[in-house]
Amino acid sequence: MEDNIMFKADSICKNYGSHHVLNDVSFTIRKGEIYGLVGKNGAGKTTIMRIMTGLQQPNSGKIEFGFDRKRLGSVGSLVEVPSIYANKTARENLEFQYINLGLKIDGSLEEILTFVGLDNTGSKKAGKFSLGMRQRLGIAMAIVGDPEMLILDEPINGLDPQGIIQIRDLINKLNREKDMTVIISSHILSELSKLATSFAFIDKGHIVREATQEEIENAGEKQLLITVNDPQGLASILMGKGYNAEIVTNPGKVTVHGDINIAEVAVIANEGGFEVTDMHNIETDLEDFFLGLVGGETHA
Repeated sequence: MEDNIMFKADSICKNYGSHHVLNDVSFTIRKGEIYGLVGKNGAGKTTIMRIMTGLQQPNSGKIEFGFDRKRLGSVGSLVEVPSIYANKTARENLEFQYINLGLKIDGSLEEILTFVGLDNTGSKKAGKFSLGMRQRLGIAMAIVGDPEMLILDEPINGLDPQGIIQIRDLINKLNREKDMTVIISSHILSELSKLATSFAFIDKGHIVREATQEEIENAGEKQLLITVNDPQGLASILMGKGYNAEIVTNPGKVTVHGDINIAEVAVIANEGGFEVTDMHNIETDLEDFFLGLVGGETHA
């Protein structure tokens, strides 16, 4: 296996009796990536994550790790809900995790608490934590032992906006400062698009497509959307200057197709005496890309 590969799945299948959850699933995760798993409810995301953590085994196919998987703590995970003791403090929960992994409790414990922003919780029991704090504690426990790979299933589900930002910043910090490869799933595609560098799109137990963030951004046609007092008039002038402009796609606005220089269009509108109140580019986002692959609602 190549040196830069962290994990590789080759034609894995998982069945529960006659129910086929994963069918011939293959994908590759490289070192240093934040890898997003995108799929509707029941698509197979959590099953993939449970196989990656060793909680389940595939019925067939092959999985490979680009590191010593036998080392306790080499894979950290927060799958479904954090396994924390509600009647214990953040520090005590981490101590139990150190003991479970056979690690000596040393200064690294305090470093982890500080890293996830729970160093000032003192004697407060985890049961009294907010959902965001519990998620950060779950991640803290998952990174005990300095894992090569961190697996997070819906880590921002149910969080308020501040909690989402805190978890997002923490994941980016783990990836950037600790060079940790992260695998993450989320229902909130707008947030997942801000985190992940690569994606696997899953539908009905199949990997429909793997793509990088750059490939998603370049997948669709770029457009310039203009809000103006006279859409028809501006569209006519732009078409006369060779632009592919129309008002059909977005009635009441001018849509200019292609990779457009905003400054040039702004000058044309100003010279024509038009009152432009808004002008912005539209590009394919993760939600558009996902719907283009699997269709339907975006319950990823």
